[in-house]
Amino acid sequence: MKIATLFVSSNQSNSGSIVITMGLMQLVKSKIENVGFFRPIIDGLPEENHDIRFMMEYFKLAQTYDESYGMTLQEFEQYIAMNQQDVAIEIIIHKLHTLKQKKGFVLIEGIDPSHFSANLGFDINLELAKNLDSDFISIINAKHKTKEEVLNAIQIESDAIQSHGVRSFMIVVNRIPQENILEFKEQCDQKKGIYFTPEIAELERITLKDIKEQLNCSMLYGEFKDLNRVIHSKLVAAMSSDHYLERMNEKALIIVPADRCDIITATILALYSKNHPNVAGILLTGNTELFQSVQQLLLGLDAFALPILSTALDTYQAACAIEKIKAKITSNSERKIALAMGIFSDHINAQNVLDKLDTSTEHTMTPAMFEYHLFAKARGDKKTIVMPESEDERILRAAEIILRRGVANIILLGNEKLLLHRAGILGLDISQATIIDPLSSPLKQLFVDEFYKMRHTKGLQYQAAEDAMAHANYFATMLVHTGAADGMVSGAAHTTADTIRPALQIIKTKPGISIVSSVFFMCMDTEVLVYGDCAINQSPNAEELAQIAITSAHTAHAFGIEPRVAMLSYSTGDSGSGDDVNKIKAATRIAKEMDPDLAIEGPIQYDAAIDADVAILKLPHSDVAGRATVFIFPDLNTGNNTYKAVQRSSNALAIGPVLQGLNKPINDLSRGCSVTDIVNTVAITAIQAQLQS
Repeated sequence: MKIATLFVSSNQSNSGSIVITMGLMQLVKSKIENVGFFRPIIDGLPEENHDIRFMMEYFKLAQTYDESYGMTLQEFEQYIAMNQQDVAIEIIIHKLHTLKQKKGFVLIEGIDPSHFSANLGFDINLELAKNLDSDFISIINAKHKTKEEVLNAIQIESDAIQSHGVRSFMIVVNRIPQENILEFKEQCDQKKGIYFTPEIAELERITLKDIKEQLNCSMLYGEFKDLNRVIHSKLVAAMSSDHYLERMNEKALIIVPADRCDIITATILALYSKNHPNVAGILLTGNTELFQSVQQLLLGLDAFALPILSTALDTYQAACAIEKIKAKITSNSERKIALAMGIFSDHINAQNVLDKLDTSTEHTMTPAMFEYHLFAKARGDKKTIVMPESEDERILRAAEIILRRGVANIILLGNEKLLLHRAGILGLDISQATIIDPLSSPLKQLFVDEFYKMRHTKGLQYQAAEDAMAHANYFATMLVHTGAADGMVSGAAHTTADTIRPALQIIKTKPGISIVSSVFFMCMDTEVLVYGDCAINQSPNAEELAQIAITSAHTAHAFGIEPRVAMLSYSTGDSGSGDDVNKIKAATRIAKEMDPDLAIEGPIQYDAAIDADVAILKLPHSDVAGRATVFIFPDLNTGNNTYKAVQRSSNALAIGPVLQGLNKPINDLSRGCSVTDIVNTVAITAIQAQLQS
């Protein structure tokens, strides 16, 4: 039976259900395009329900807010008071069925049990799940519980689900101390459908964004991305600056009146000092403006990354108000989301969940699905990727996300102390990364000797080999060559030539391939296409185009895309002539000789390659026309302009360029790349490394 709904419920407050719900939604969306989210009962507060708004925004769910819930808590209580619980449930069922008619699957999140007595709240969730004909996922809060108490809770939970006649999908025991996870798994390894997830303190900690929004603060300095900094403690700075510096804590929020210039300047100095902790931010109280001299000081600092907020509350009021703020995960909480997704993937068996859902009938591939499969595949056999451009803030931010999500192990190049200090200033945690300083590493001399040995017959002088290894890209490429790293991602701060030249000299191309080329994965609404070459080769000849076609087909196949190759031209079949058309004909012939089993067509126009109706008219007997998945452009001018036109006009997600043809994976970034681009490229590089290992 294919399951159409899942009902997620926790047996008490603060169980961390949003983490499990978030992970389930991403998992389901990896297989099903049209997914919905529903809450049977919500608070009837003036503001919208947080979980609904988060799920709609982050997962881009095509549904309205009103479609996303059954009724308010106040309405439900009125029905209970009138002894009309059945009527209330009928209304909720009707709203869910209305949403289900538009969706292939609906994830349901139950009532927060804090609104009722513990037993009543849980019973209502079970009653709703039964009446909504939904499989049930129960979340147990294990915080402050002994092992015996947790095991008893699992048994009680299982009995309650069974006694209500509800189908149990799985039980998740959340917030277990990390050091006890293995012990719990061993205790219940014979019980199917029971998972254990750890307590992660950061998810419960508030951020500067929480403070800004819930205290209605103004932001004087800093950028929006810096508001995701997590606050570990708060420090009311009411003492002299020397005593204050002694009491500073890592990731503390400094609460201080705006006229305390000594505290503010001491905090700025501490930010750039390697001998003091990196605070999370400053909250100025009393709604007093900073002195002009301090403003001038701040304006004169390059890349000042410390957020400064201002509130009308006085210092005491602000400190008390902060104690009442609840941590929230919003669609912009990149760091917390990455951490939560990593926890879910580490501790919930995704394949088991998908097998139970039986979602194999879905055949579309959305951008969200493709990205999920990238991360899932990369995590399956974790590889080590070196990122040499650690001086770039985007690289550090991407490295943190990759490490949190468990996509790959990361090597950063640079001075460890300086790098960790820079990350601390930015509020990032890259402590799990390996940091190698090319200038002081004992590997440098080994790499110089090895590079000289490889290239001296081509005229390389020993001094030139030493100079080369002082360059981050050469050093990183040697890490890949020697197996210390499985792949490299560079280009955020370097040209394509700076990335490819060391790769050609050290890694070299695969046997039978004489050209390095590239592809973009073009993630459309319901499918992923492969475009090549749109970034490297300016005007390839027929033989080079054939090699690009072959390697692009292999890349497509490696990432789960059935290769049907279209060799693009301004004419289709025998309808045109000229040197350009003849080049495509020759390239197609050579490619067929290289791989007789490859589905390839050329010359063919783009419309005939992509549109089945046009294909019937122009090439009615082709196996590729109208169904192409791999598009090979005749030159760089055509390919680069086409991919950008499609990307911008159709809002397609373009992932790449992905380099191909090398013996080991080296990938180039655009200098205008985003953090998301870097994360995706690292995942692709890790997968390429898996395929070549």
